Amino acid sequence: MNPLTLVVGVHLVLLDDNTVLLGRRRNTGYANGMWHLPSGHMERGEPVTRSMTREAEEELDIRITDDDLALVHTLHHLDPDDGHSRLQLFFRPARYLGQVRNAKPHKCDALQWWPLDGLPSKTVPYTVLALREIARGSALSTAGWPT
Repeated sequence: MNPLTLVVGVHLVLLDDNTVLLGRRRNTGYANGMWHLPSGHMERGEPVTRSMTREAEEELDIRITDDDLALVHTLHHLDPDDGHSRLQLFFRPARYLGQVRNAKPHKCDALQWWPLDGLPSKTVPYTVLALREIARGSALSTAGWPT
């Protein structure tokens, strides 16, 4: 039997007065022109919490300690584009240091706060699903799998 190898994505859920921070992707090779949470992938040799804090530093120039992260949702996603299974982890920080800014304008052409009940039509579909499930208090969901 071959063990499954998963790509692990980490996503930062920054909320403020019922709004969420999204970035519009560009030059990434995935979902260019669409809105998505600040995110990235777990890299070999780092714990998942470090993956999330690293991505927050790289993309938004904010500092979050591992202890200030709460896992608020897990999504097991079957990517329709390449057929790969991905585990998407959504973290909410209790606090962070610094001012949010677009630290990667070559990969994100805009950052904007959006109402949770008024996300833009061009939002990555699994992001919409995850945010809806987080609002419901659901810890786990799946997407893309045949029913």
